[in-house]
Amino acid sequence: MYSGLVSTPERLIEATRELLWERGYVGTSPKAILQRADAGQGSMYHHFTGKHGLALAAIRRTAEEMRATAECVLGGPGSPYQRVEAYLRRERDVLRGCPVGRLTMDPDVVTSDELRAPVDETLDWLRERLARIVEEGQEQSEFALTLDGEEIAATIVATVQGGYVLARASGSTAAFDTAVRGLLSLLAAGAPAREDV
Repeated sequence: MYSGLVSTPERLIEATRELLWERGYVGTSPKAILQRADAGQGSMYHHFTGKHGLALAAIRRTAEEMRATAECVLGGPGSPYQRVEAYLRRERDVLRGCPVGRLTMDPDVVTSDELRAPVDETLDWLRERLARIVEEGQEQSEFALTLDGEEIAATIVATVQGGYVLARASGSTAAFDTAVRGLLSLLAAGAPAREDV
């Protein structure tokens, strides 16, 4: 599965990331990690402080990747509305769900301050980044001044995360797409009318 050029710690982290997304913390056993990583027995404890330490490294990596992916779109070209739209419509594996958002449903992750911290920090970062874009859009008369940037940002994040849940429940991406279209319609409808000069 992994090339011989990939280090054992790297294989362990990537295997754990995949398994956490597929099975959650409880369902991710050390044996499954070692098998997926094609690593020898004891290598987890040689490189990490056991399953918890490895899971923390994997969660941090997933959170960093989510931030980087979101920033590529949110910091990209286009008006504030276009960047929000690009974020909402970007390519996703909708039926698999969000690898960070799914961790919030894992009782072992949410009850551990250490494991939950990268998840919480990433969702906070995303809301703050989106709020700044909404405020930028208000300055450019693209979004109504009556909108609260933080509330709209929270709504965008909730729409994406809720869209994943609806899509997984129905086994179809249609519910996610419908939620995105609905939110974009609301944002466009609330835009102030521009007067041509």
